[in-house]
Amino acid sequence: MKSYTPKEIVAILIAHGFELARIKGSHQVYVNRANGKRTVVPMHGKDLKKGTLHSILKQAGIELKERE
Repeated sequence: MKSYTPKEIVAILIAHGFELARIKGSHQVYVNRANGKRTVVPMHGKDLKKGTLHSILKQAGIELKERE
């Protein structure tokens, strides 16, 4: 799987109807008001680790086939 930066993940979340709810430190919380899902994206300057990426997308309800 390709690696993603936090900014790329945010773009994917926004495309799926998520919006920024709040910021705490270097973490941004995104909420989809249509389905009530919530996920947190760490806004660090490097690519997200594979496990973190999978966790974010699982919390958001975005399937593997939708990401590619």
